[in-house]
Amino acid sequence: MDLEIYTDGSSLGNPGDGGWGVIFLGRKNVVELGGKVVDVTNNQMELLAIKKAFEYIAEKDIKGYQIIVKSDSKYFINGIEKWVLNWVKNNWKTAAKKTVKNQELWKEIITLRDFVIIDNKIEYKHVKAHNGEIYNERVDDIARFSAEGRITELFKGKRVDYI
Repeated sequence: MDLEIYTDGSSLGNPGDGGWGVIFLGRKNVVELGGKVVDVTNNQMELLAIKKAFEYIAEKDIKGYQIIVKSDSKYFINGIEKWVLNWVKNNWKTAAKKTVKNQELWKEIITLRDFVIIDNKIEYKHVKAHNGEIYNERVDDIARFSAEGRITELFKGKRVDYI
C-alpha cells in the first residue's frame, strides 16, 4: 500500500455545526485536512470528508498508487461497496423505493472516485471508532474540533515528524 487515507465526520446536534477531517499517510509524508460546515448531519460530514479526500487526490494529480481509505462510517463503507450500484440502477431510489438521502454528495463522490480510480487502485476498510487506533483518533479530533470551531493546526510534513 502506498497511501492510507483516514476520514471522519462530526455533527454537533445532528443536524448542527459539522466538521470533517482527512489524514493522508504516505510512505514519506503526511497531510491533514479539515473544515467546518453549519446545519449538517453526521452522515453528510462523513461523506464530505471522503469527497474532500478524492478532490485532493485529483487536484494533486496523484497517480499510480495503491490507496486504502479507512473510515469508521458503516454508512459510507456499505454505501460505496454495496448500495451505490443499485441506487444508480434504480434512479437513486433505495430498495424500499425511497429517495436516497444525501444523493448529491454521493453523486459527487462517485464522479470523483471514478476519476481517481483511472490511475489508482482503491480499497475501503471499516475501522472501529474510538478504539485507540492513533490515526483514527486523530482524524476524529480534527472533525470534532472543526465542528466546534476550535481546529488545531493541521499537519503537513514528513511522516517521521508526525504523531
